[in-house]
Amino acid sequence: MDLLLILRDALASSLAGGLLLALDARKAGQEVGVVFTQEALAAVAGGSLAWPRELSGQEMRYAIADRAANAGLPIIGRGQARHLDVKGLIPQAREAGVSLYACPIWSSLLDVEGKLPQGIKVLDTDGFLKLIQDAKKAVGSL
Repeated sequence: MDLLLILRDALASSLAGGLLLALDARKAGQEVGVVFTQEALAAVAGGSLAWPRELSGQEMRYAIADRAANAGLPIIGRGQARHLDVKGLIPQAREAGVSLYACPIWSSLLDVEGKLPQGIKVLDTDGFLKLIQDAKKAVGSL
């Protein structure tokens, strides 16, 4: 694997940024994986994502949604309720060939079995350690 991203925050901006970087790296021909852990794992398993204060205002949300739509990214809602569908980036990344994983430590602590979106593989500890060890570059933290 060329690039392994470890996403831990349940901020919509962090998850979107990580998944969009993974998509860009994949388009550039890299083998890419994303590991969801902590808050990010809880959010993708059915929880919610929050936008940071500086990105959560109505005007900002509309601008992000409009630019995202123009870039072919998933949008949810219409009119004044429109916004970037961050969780919708998960199937888009999977379909592009990004490998998606759930951290074994937090999978167990959060009991996410059966709650994850299609295509997110729950790793065991040995598999997780091997994934990190074999990655040419790992970015993020647990």
